Amino acid sequence: MRSRTMETPQPREESAVSAAARRQWQRAEDYVQTRMTWNRVYRVVSYVRSALWIVPFIAMFVVFVISPPLRWLDRWLGWQFTGLSVDGAQALYQTVITLTLSFLVFTFGSLLVAVQIAGGQLTPRIIATTLLRDNVVRYSVGLFVFALIFSVSGLNRLVEPVPQLVVFTAGVLGLASMTAFLFLIDYAARLLRPVTIVSRVGDEALEVIKLLYPRPFEGDDEPDELPLPGGPSREVRHEGRSESVLALDIATIVAEARRTGGIVEFAPQVGDFVATEAPLFVLHGGATGIDDHALRTAVAFGPERTIEQDPLFGFRVLVDIGLKALSPAINDPTTGVLALDQIQRLLLAVGQRHLRGEVIADRQGEPRLIWRTPDWEDFVHLACHEIRICGASNAQIARRLRALIETLVAALPAERHAALLEERHLLEQTVASHFPLAADLALASVPDSQGLGSGARVSRHGESGKRR
Repeated sequence: MRSRTMETPQPREESAVSAAARRQWQRAEDYVQTRMTWNRVYRVVSYVRSALWIVPFIAMFVVFVISPPLRWLDRWLGWQFTGLSVDGAQALYQTVITLTLSFLVFTFGSLLVAVQIAGGQLTPRIIATTLLRDNVVRYSVGLFVFALIFSVSGLNRLVEPVPQLVVFTAGVLGLASMTAFLFLIDYAARLLRPVTIVSRVGDEALEVIKLLYPRPFEGDDEPDELPLPGGPSREVRHEGRSESVLALDIATIVAEARRTGGIVEFAPQVGDFVATEAPLFVLHGGATGIDDHALRTAVAFGPERTIEQDPLFGFRVLVDIGLKALSPAINDPTTGVLALDQIQRLLLAVGQRHLRGEVIADRQGEPRLIWRTPDWEDFVHLACHEIRICGASNAQIARRLRALIETLVAALPAERHAALLEERHLLEQTVASHFPLAADLALASVPDSQGLGSGARVSRHGESGKRR
């Protein structure tokens, strides 16, 4: 009987322990759900994509993960194919350490200089969008760090008999680091050329345009009617620091609006700067019952614009490159022509797509989110207006800009022509005010896809043919 009385409390104790464990697990789950909101995850992912130190930091931990199995494999195999003594292995390790450390110093020093030059000659906005996101630079630095830590670890554990496989691996890493460094020098020289930078910006912007505007233009590019229901409405204001809108979690907002049977209106536009206490959402109908925290965490903010959901930002970067090239301090109109090449490419893609996606519906076709996006006139004005004002006095820019407009007029539907023809008219007036001589004015008024050189005219399909 005593043994039974001693055993009976155990199930209660186990149930108490399991209940405490469940409570701890629930607290941890609630904490993760509170902290790991969509906007924070988005900012972390965006930061990781543009952070140079992440890959080298991971490489250090990989060394400590693979080193013990590699030493065990070396002892198990018992290979002696390198034939190095302790002194020879020590010399090899020290050589690899010296090489990789020199490569790291040179790479980071060159990168800092490259960032300064690129930011000064092109635009500071390419630093985070292009230079720091380049995987070749990131993984090359990661290889140097991996080889350095691996060699230091091997040198500290160098004993008789010499671990031949570990020494051989260190030698291979040294050769790989030297090859990567030589390739990196050539790659960096090519990367920093203006034509490479503007091409990369154009590629990224084109992907965003295809993602945000999947529908082709079918002549129905009229503003959607905003189906605002009657009844109550209320505002949700921005809390926290004043920052720019980077992205919006459309799926979550549409799901919340569908759950409550209302419509959510996003007040700013992606890329806008939103001050503290500024209107962020306007809720209509049943959407007034949506929790403010759920909506605020569906918007990602940051100190500067990014290109992921902001198609205008790609144009902004290219226009800034063109404006910087046309400044009196730099005076490089050829780089301005390169920027206009990519701007023409992007405008052609935008003009062939349906842009009025302001009303987003759920799966049943009911409108749930009003999300304002740039229209065709916004793209044309941003692409042409500032460059026309700053570059019309240069014949090369005036001719290239006119070729851009006439190429788009020939290639795009008639519904897109009004904004382009207006820009052409303004260009003609601006060019006429800068060239008092008739011969200079005639030269600057000819469309030329090279700026000065081809003397091309535009065909009906947007392709240039040689003037005769």
